[in-house]
Amino acid sequence: GVRWLGLALLIGLLAGAYVWISTPLPSPERLRARSAIGNTRILDRTGTLLYAVPDPLSGRQQPVALADIPLALQQATIAVEDAGFYRNSGIEVRGIVRALWQNLRSGAVVAGGSTITQQLARNFLLAPGEAQQRTLGRKLREAVLALKLTARYDKAEILALYLNQTYYGGLNYGVEAAAWQYWGKPVRDLDLAESALLAGLPQAPSAYDPLHHPEAALKRQGEVLDAMVRVGVLTAPQAADARQQPMQWAGDEAAIPAPHFVRYVLDQLTATHGPDAVLRGGLVVTTTLDAALQRTAQEVLQRHVAALSVPRAGEPSHRVGSGAVVVLDPKDGAILAMVGSPDWADVAHHGQVNAALALRQPGSALKPLTYAAALERGWTPASELLDIPTAFATREGRPYKPQNYDRAFHGPLSMRQALATSSNVAAVAMLRDIGIPALLDIAARVGITSFAADPGRYGLSLTLGGGEVTPLELTTAYAAFANGGERITPYALVAVAGGAGGESEKSAAAGGPAEGIDPAIAYIITDILSDPDARVRAFGTDSPLDLPWPAAAKTGTTSDWRDNWTVGYTPQRVVGVWVGNADGSPMEQISGVTGAGPVWHDVMLAAHRGLTAQPFARPDGVEEVEVCAEGGLLPTPACPATRTELFLTGTAPTARDTTHLAVMIDPVLNCRAPADYPPQRTITRIYRRLAPAADAWAITAGMPRIPRTMCGEQAASNAQPVAANQPLPSAPASDAAPLALLSPAPGTLFRMNANIPLDRQQIELVARGSDGLAKLTFWVDDQPVATFTAAPFRALWQLAPGPHRAWVEGQTTDGTLWRSAPIAFNVAE
Repeated sequence: GVRWLGLALLIGLLAGAYVWISTPLPSPERLRARSAIGNTRILDRTGTLLYAVPDPLSGRQQPVALADIPLALQQATIAVEDAGFYRNSGIEVRGIVRALWQNLRSGAVVAGGSTITQQLARNFLLAPGEAQQRTLGRKLREAVLALKLTARYDKAEILALYLNQTYYGGLNYGVEAAAWQYWGKPVRDLDLAESALLAGLPQAPSAYDPLHHPEAALKRQGEVLDAMVRVGVLTAPQAADARQQPMQWAGDEAAIPAPHFVRYVLDQLTATHGPDAVLRGGLVVTTTLDAALQRTAQEVLQRHVAALSVPRAGEPSHRVGSGAVVVLDPKDGAILAMVGSPDWADVAHHGQVNAALALRQPGSALKPLTYAAALERGWTPASELLDIPTAFATREGRPYKPQNYDRAFHGPLSMRQALATSSNVAAVAMLRDIGIPALLDIAARVGITSFAADPGRYGLSLTLGGGEVTPLELTTAYAAFANGGERITPYALVAVAGGAGGESEKSAAAGGPAEGIDPAIAYIITDILSDPDARVRAFGTDSPLDLPWPAAAKTGTTSDWRDNWTVGYTPQRVVGVWVGNADGSPMEQISGVTGAGPVWHDVMLAAHRGLTAQPFARPDGVEEVEVCAEGGLLPTPACPATRTELFLTGTAPTARDTTHLAVMIDPVLNCRAPADYPPQRTITRIYRRLAPAADAWAITAGMPRIPRTMCGEQAASNAQPVAANQPLPSAPASDAAPLALLSPAPGTLFRMNANIPLDRQQIELVARGSDGLAKLTFWVDDQPVATFTAAPFRALWQLAPGPHRAWVEGQTTDGTLWRSAPIAFNVAE
């Protein structure tokens, strides 16, 4: 046994000696001077050059002396990377044993336990290809080189080499290059807070990139400061002060087309090929970007954000400083444009932060997913929801009382109306009924991954944007509606060709398209979002959501005015727009239709230039059924108006409408007429019967109610006859009358909103006319509003404070003139 043990020990010594001898310590000077094979070039989809990676050994990436590197940065690096740096021999035996145990348990190299000296050996002394390997042999060579470095150089030289050669993200090697990139100044001028942030980057340069992921970078900065307190180079109050210091990111003078997209691509290349290959490999990278569309989207965003930032006469500043635009091909997820800010070099508004990848609250732009999940659970576009004052129960025990954007309640709404007009109360009620997991599930299926980190924290406000998504994520989700239900994965790389004779590699969307939602459900949501009649009450006519061809769109605005969205699509393009401030500060008096909407409109026009407009193709599994316009059930003679609605096959209503009642009344005495009541004194009026929960709203809205009293004989005997051809005052409710004013309801109170532009504050006037009607005119306060010669009879009237009277007048083909009874309503400021 002793003989075999001795033999094993001898073999181990010989193997160790071989590794030691076969791992020479290269000259750092020689390594510093190694030349690049060639510049990596980033091209758009047509071959247009977007960016050429500069020589990694030039300019700001030259090394600096350790004396020019702040002591705080040196201490922060040691505290977070290798607390025993000044005591160890280049390797930490305990760390190696711990990592070896983890590796043995997993069956692969999953942990490193690397010291600063080992990291220097791996990243600076090993060949790029070997440094990327995760093998035991590479770890042994790394350890040997670390020991040899410690034997040849003192700790100050090793630390200086590390700080000058380590990768800090953004293709920046060394602290000097990183300081210029992120703060626009030499490393010697960095303070404690900046030093702590920079020291945290090498662990995961892409994940902690402060220009792409500022929140993650600041969280990592906190971990570094805690490590400095732990090793005793910083006090807790000093760390707390550093955490509170705001960061001011630098601009970049280089005029790079699509700088945020280029950084996005370089980060992906660095993750897959390693930074050394990207810097020195001479790669030729073809991307999905359409440079011409990118340029137009950038100009559109710049122009509109600038306009929103300059107050118009008599208006306050909207305080808008940033925005983002994403354009995708919904068929495969190709990123055609990615604008991360209006101006990369705008330091004051954090222009280098890529807002297309930043987490933001989506507001009402998330509602289509709520209603898609409801359709999966048996709801239909005709299903009725109550938009009335409601207190929803929460886990915390505090009632949740959502408000609508216009601070008004609209009573019973069909699902189509609720989504098209963006009712907050209806959306929360829907989420309450289908459950929060249903929304989280469908969001994940169409590409939103941000909710998965902590799904248990979300409440009913999630449907109103109570979670956070990135513009790229939300645009990806809408692509599933555009392409018939398939989830796509956005991608930026088409091909990567090696400059040193490497083979071309194709890079497409990871995993390819996958089914996210049923095609029929995707089509119905699209039909609602592209229905101009359904959204006219909320957005008016001729809004930025209207295009020369059918397009679906949804806006979103958070209640605190911090985020403003418009996302929409055709079968060929999906465009997502976010407007706000990169630092999260609130805007002022800006909505999705006035903020992000105009940007979306202009970018959509540019994105479809040269394309032939395509309609949304109706898939199998969708049927059309005529229903009562109010209530959504099958029509009856009492139903005042009908409409054609879409349904998933098998989900159309089978029951007749029971919510409308035809009642004979005496309109003068406002009583119900018995069967033997004089017919010349009676009319038939249609009343709407709502659920008991809506009674209070109906009273407040002045909704006509069935008279409680029956007409007596005394009233009948005193009745006076009416001329045969003279329509009664309540003719709009009579089946015999050729016209009727249906909306607004009598006694309705509308409230104006100071946060909405005046020209967008309109109400819809709706009338019914028979086939024998030659023309119909809406009147408000003795002024004609609009005249029609054919249905549909719908007009918009701009709100004005005070009491008002509305009616309709018409002429039948036989020349008879008709006028409805006036309806009184009020508008409060």
